Amino acid sequence: MSTESQSKRASWELPDPVWERMESLIPPRRRKVGRPRSVDFRRITEGIFYVLRTGVHWRALPRERFGPPSTVYYYFSQWVKAGVFEKLWAEALTIYDDLLGLEWTWQSVDGAMTKAPLGGGDWGQSHGPW
Repeated sequence: MSTESQSKRASWELPDPVWERMESLIPPRRRKVGRPRSVDFRRITEGIFYVLRTGVHWRALPRERFGPPSTVYYYFSQWVKAGVFEKLWAEALTIYDDLLGLEWTWQSVDGAMTKAPLGGGDWGQSHGPW
């Protein structure tokens, strides 16, 4: 894909190679009976990334672009439970490691263990005139 078309892609639109990897992680339909699925998983996935990228509420998701917000949220919650996004993240790290390399021995989690600067004493004690 050319860099010109890549620069025009919105941040929630998935490049074909990313979609191909994600599509293979989506759990298959459990039941064989009933109406066949009529949803476009790529459209659903882009709706999920739209919400995650922009911070818009699920109910405010543009229906004409991504389909019913309740459907997009349903698949998001199902895929979270199935570990789809964890697997996609692990694959992304593996690909990045192959391309540029990760220094795994220097990875860390940022955290702080300090008292709140304006924290009071014990909860049971009264502080002030109230």
